[in-house]
Amino acid sequence: MFAPSDFLELEHTAHSKLFENQNYVWDALKQIASYLQFRLKPAVFGELIGKPFISNRVFIGRGTVVEQGAVLKGPAWIGENCQIRSGCYVRENVIAGNGVVMGNSCEFKNCILFDEAQVPHFNYVGDSILGHQAHLGAGVILSNVKLNHAEIAVTTPQGEIPTGLRKFGAIVGDRTEIGCNAVINPGSVIGRDCMIYPGVNFRGVLPDGSRVKLRQELHVIGKR
Repeated sequence: MFAPSDFLELEHTAHSKLFENQNYVWDALKQIASYLQFRLKPAVFGELIGKPFISNRVFIGRGTVVEQGAVLKGPAWIGENCQIRSGCYVRENVIAGNGVVMGNSCEFKNCILFDEAQVPHFNYVGDSILGHQAHLGAGVILSNVKLNHAEIAVTTPQGEIPTGLRKFGAIVGDRTEIGCNAVINPGSVIGRDCMIYPGVNFRGVLPDGSRVKLRQELHVIGKR
């Protein structure tokens, strides 16, 4: 239960070693900093448009385009054929696979993005893992800290599982779609092929193939 292979196709990342011998999928988040410290070899093989800021702690693969206005602080490892759009802010300990979209006004910190994940507009991805072809609609926030800054637990029908983390956003399984302006609260674990509708405020564990809809009552009042 909650093993990495339950949520993620590990062949769709060049960094599957992060998930070896992990009891829980979120345990990989604890390994990102040390993994990059020992394995990252900074280099820029992609195309730079204008003069984006790229520190000396960043690797960028072939075919990746980094637009002017992007800030890659690092340490960060960006794969091949990615789009790093203007206004993107890549902070410390970020790993992105091949074909990933990291969009305008998006912030990334201590996270893993599998191949072809798309995070295109006004998103926050902190202390989270996005699976193969996962997609965040505009304005989706993966909140990673409780208001009281306490340790985050994953809530299941059988009880709570302590994570040992005070910062943990979400696990988003392969091919899951999250609609515009949804908020995913700390410690959420979302299965494969799920769909969370726009505007939803979600916390908890979502099984594979689930749909989460938001129903609201609208009142239309004529002009007086």
